[in-house]
Amino acid sequence: MTTEHATEHAVVAASPAACWAVATDIAMYPQWAQDIKQADVLEFNDAGLPSKVAFRAAAMGRTTSYVLRYSYPDGDRVIAWDLIEGDIMRRLDGKYAFTPTADGGTEIDYELTVELLVPIPGFVKRRAEGKIMITALRELRLRVEASAQA
Repeated sequence: MTTEHATEHAVVAASPAACWAVATDIAMYPQWAQDIKQADVLEFNDAGLPSKVAFRAAAMGRTTSYVLRYSYPDGDRVIAWDLIEGDIMRRLDGKYAFTPTADGGTEIDYELTVELLVPIPGFVKRRAEGKIMITALRELRLRVEASAQA
C-alpha cells in the first residue's frame, strides 16, 4: 500500500486561541464537520483535553470507523493525532498548527498522512485526499470565524 502525505494552509480571521478552542472541542465536530457523523471522546489527558477519540465518518461512499490518539506537543499551538485502529485504513496521522498573523488572524497548517488497507487507484485516492484536506480546513475556518463573531 502506498502512503499519501499532504499539506494545506489557510488563514483564519480569528486568534490562535479561538482556533484552538474549536479544534480541541472534538466532541462537537459532528455539528460542523460534514463528513464526521459521530465523535466520542474515550479518554482525556491530565489537562482535560481529548486524548483518545472514536469516530464514525463518511468516506468514499461508505461509513468508516476509527480511533485516534491525540497529543498536544507545542502547548496550545499544535494538535497532533495518530491512528490507533481503523476499519479501512492502516494510517491516519496528522496535525493542525496555529501561527498568529500580523493582523490578529491565524495561519493554520494542516498535515495529513493516510494509508488505506484496500487498494484504490491513485487518482481516486488523490481526489479523496484533496477533498478531505480542503473540506476540513474550510469547515474549521468557517466554524472558528462564526464562533469568534458570536
